[in-house]
Amino acid sequence: MSHVFDRQNVDVAWCPGCGNFGILKLIKEVLEELGSDHRSSVIVSGIGQAAKTPYYIDVNMYGVLHGRALPVATAVKVANPELNVIAEGGDGDMYGEGGNHFLHTIRRNVDIVHIVHNNMVYGLTKGQASPTSQKGFKTKVQVDGVGNEPFNPLSVALALRAGFVSRVNIGNPAHAKEVLKAAFMHKGYALVDIFQPCVVFNKTNTYKWFKENTYMLDATYDNSNISAAMDKAFEEMPMPLGILYKNESVTFEERIRKGDTKPLYASEHDLKEIQKKFEAF
Repeated sequence: MSHVFDRQNVDVAWCPGCGNFGILKLIKEVLEELGSDHRSSVIVSGIGQAAKTPYYIDVNMYGVLHGRALPVATAVKVANPELNVIAEGGDGDMYGEGGNHFLHTIRRNVDIVHIVHNNMVYGLTKGQASPTSQKGFKTKVQVDGVGNEPFNPLSVALALRAGFVSRVNIGNPAHAKEVLKAAFMHKGYALVDIFQPCVVFNKTNTYKWFKENTYMLDATYDNSNISAAMDKAFEEMPMPLGILYKNESVTFEERIRKGDTKPLYASEHDLKEIQKKFEAF
């Protein structure tokens, strides 16, 4: 089905059945339903199969080094706060190579949506364990099974007081869309960790596995209670899906501008004067 945000004449380089297709469709639908246009949105991604997503969406995009999407997304948002900024990539890209940036973007509370495709494996580099791989998971590299504790992005985000912490399963697209929309409407940093299968290199964490090992938070759950959210973040088999925690506060852009109403992109600069200063330096 055609879509207003489809990028024309592109070859989608994912395997048939990959969970990334569902996330790609979801992002396009949410952008359209929220009234975004091609110029007002920017997607920044790193390296990996998941990080190819913005190449297939007709919006502004910026492809950066492995794990470096978050600091670039921060710079874009600070330079032009009017833009709808998304940082997007896989669990290895965001929690492994980009783990340090993950921590400090949360601390700064940058007003961006952080979408992480979590398939519990490195797909682009052909199947070694990722930070979120479960203990015992066997690969061509981890032949005796993963021995490390899996990285828990939700508990880490909560420990740093992230204002919006959520997890969804692409196997339930209606619920995933609802949560992603809420992330876009949230003021401040918003984490959306998306379970999605890698159908070639991870035969353990399949569509069926994610369905059987997750459950949705019900309407009685209070997502304003950070202690309750932390308890939920540590639950295993089944793992909760939904918005674990939500709380708005002053953003990074608001703090650093200190009341200045003119963003960087709208400021007038004397380029010759700047050149003189560089030359003098």
